[in-house]
Amino acid sequence: MTQPCSKPLLWFAALLLLVPLSTAPAQGRLQRLDTIRDVFARLHSCWKPPPASRANPIDITVIVSFNREGAILGHPRITYESANATDNDRLAYRIAVMEALQRCTPLPFTEGLGGAVAGRPFAVPFRYRKKPPLKPAEQRAWLIPKIL
Repeated sequence: MTQPCSKPLLWFAALLLLVPLSTAPAQGRLQRLDTIRDVFARLHSCWKPPPASRANPIDITVIVSFNREGAILGHPRITYESANATDNDRLAYRIAVMEALQRCTPLPFTEGLGGAVAGRPFAVPFRYRKKPPLKPAEQRAWLIPKIL
C-alpha cells in the first residue's frame, strides 16, 4: 500500500536536485566591473606569460577598446615591446596577450562603466620579469648579538 503523499515528496526532492545549492560561484564569475582599476585587474588576471623556456621576459603593451557590453571593439594593437626582445620573444608574448584578451572578453561592465568606456582606448601594459634569486642573508660580526 502506497502513501498518498509520497509522490509530492518525490517531486520536491527532484526539484531540489535541479536547483543549485549555492549561487556564490556563479556570482563570483559574473562579478560586474565598476571601475577602470577593476578592468585592468581582470585583464591582468587572465594573462599567462609564456614559460621562460620558450621566451625571455619582456614588457609589452596593447591598446584595446571595448563596446558597452565589454566585447573588443576593432582590433587590438601592440604598441610597445622591450627593445632587447628577439623575434621569437615578441611572437610568444603577442600570442599570450591575445589569448588573455580572448579569455577575458566580453568583460562584465556595469551599465555606468560600459557607457563611460565604450569606444575609448585602453593602453594595457603586461610586464613579466624573472624574479632575482634570493641572496643568502649577509652576516656581519658587528650585527650578531652577543650574550656575555
